[in-house]
Amino acid sequence: MIGVFGVSSAQEQPKVLKTSFSKEALVQKLEDEQGKNVTIQQILDQHKGKVLVIDFWAGWCRDCLKALPKAEELEKNNPNVDFVFLSLERSKEGFDKSLDRFNMKDKDNYWFASGWKNNFNNYIDLNWIPRYMIVDQKSSIAKYYAISPEDPEIQETINRLLK
Repeated sequence: MIGVFGVSSAQEQPKVLKTSFSKEALVQKLEDEQGKNVTIQQILDQHKGKVLVIDFWAGWCRDCLKALPKAEELEKNNPNVDFVFLSLERSKEGFDKSLDRFNMKDKDNYWFASGWKNNFNNYIDLNWIPRYMIVDQKSSIAKYYAISPEDPEIQETINRLLK
């Protein structure tokens, strides 16, 4: 099946489930809501010592919007976990509109101004959204690949890390 971006392996789990980020991935820049550049490393540093769920999404992505209520439920049920939302909107205007439209303004949001193809997304084999990753308290990848907030391994990984 050919996906939206011509990726023939859409929703196919990567062959290698990585447990750390490359130097190139960590220096990848995103923009926050104010348009300020921030690197993946800076985002991870802000959440060091906490379990972090990274949610890749976009307002134009039907699968993402269908998953949104369950993602919100996951967040609500895990008050001791940090959540970061990385948007794949096609423009800053689209990013801002989606944050308003889907009541995301009070969350930790960034968007890839560089587009889908960049060092971070290439490194993590991002071939479809939504996608969820869990990063442990030491900024290592604890759960590399999930495509639904209802994936039982997400909650199992969170529970294991919070013990």
